[in-house]
Amino acid sequence: MASRTAPDSLRLVQDLVNTLDIETGEDALTDDGGLGAFLRDHGVPAGRGGVTAPGEQREALGELRELREALREVCLAHTAGAAVPEPAARTLERLFAAAPLVLDVRPDGGAALRPAVGLGGVAYLTALVAAGIAAAVADRTWSRLKACEAHDCRWVFYDKSPAGRSRWCTMAVCGSRAKMRTYRARRAESE
Repeated sequence: MASRTAPDSLRLVQDLVNTLDIETGEDALTDDGGLGAFLRDHGVPAGRGGVTAPGEQREALGELRELREALREVCLAHTAGAAVPEPAARTLERLFAAAPLVLDVRPDGGAALRPAVGLGGVAYLTALVAAGIAAAVADRTWSRLKACEAHDCRWVFYDKSPAGRSRWCTMAVCGSRAKMRTYRARRAESE
């Protein structure tokens, strides 16, 4: 099976949403040191806006969870080919507004979005997410980042299929379970 890992522009979104394993309830962000490790591993600078005090950690964790679940809703909409639910769109709009981006023009003439100077902590990470999404929209890969259709999974994967119609993170597990449930339901109806 081909890798379901997202391209670089969307890897942070995939990593963030997949910090929660819905089936087991395990949340990597709430593990001891998990929030700090996630921020550090994804290039969030320490210092201004950093997350150090317990109150700051609770607030940062709440914002990050809110961002994670709104992004999961967008990925589910991609899977279904549906519109993004209004509450998720408003949540993302609010969180992205608090995480400004600037256009960084390079000496070679290229340009890229980056977090504004002075951002730290969750705002910096949110700006990185927004910049990645903007790049993915530009290269038309954003809609291929999807969440597994299985209600007990919702794992985010990158759909590399030619038609872009994958619905499950893996056919071997979630896809097979869904097809078996459909088969059993039809069989029960016919009996």
